[in-house]
Amino acid sequence: MAKFPSQQFIPVEQIREGIMVQKDKSLKGVLLVSSLNFALKSEEEQMAIIYQFQNFLNSLDFSCQIIVNSRKVNITGYIEKIKELEEKQENQLLKIQTSEYRSFIEEIVSTGSIMTKKFYIVVPYFPMLEITGIPGQGSGLTEKKFQTGKYQLWQRMEYVSLGIRRCGLKSANLGSEELIELLWGLHHVNQAELGYYPDLPPEVII
Repeated sequence: MAKFPSQQFIPVEQIREGIMVQKDKSLKGVLLVSSLNFALKSEEEQMAIIYQFQNFLNSLDFSCQIIVNSRKVNITGYIEKIKELEEKQENQLLKIQTSEYRSFIEEIVSTGSIMTKKFYIVVPYFPMLEITGIPGQGSGLTEKKFQTGKYQLWQRMEYVSLGIRRCGLKSANLGSEELIELLWGLHHVNQAELGYYPDLPPEVII
């Protein structure tokens, strides 16, 4: 069986101006969304949040995708600093204590009990559907169609951002470099958890 590059299985054709251009010529933007501690809210506050979120979902006339990305906390840099302090420590007792502390932190992280979660909302727009009525069909995604679609997509993202703001959440649009790192991290989980991301040539980020 012939082997194909993993990129062939990713529906993203290119990333430009903070937008993912899909192979079907649709456009997608991604919002990074904050979190809140729902359990610490009073019952009245919880009901208000649920009501606002329900209203937000019912107000949408387009589909969205909510992604929850969980991974181990990356404290590689922190552990490296502890190692440096350990090596420079002249007091033998403090050196031993620093070493034991570093081992304790590494053991906790290795169990996977410390996790971090990030929340994303993926907002789509189909410029070719607006033109032909059939997804992915048409004369191609020209620069004019892209710019028009980008504006429409940004309008949708602003609407989503406003809706979740009413629920007490904050959001931020991901730029091109952040989108590339997100996609890379989703397909290279182990490396991303260690804090490794490949260097991106300037011409890749457009």
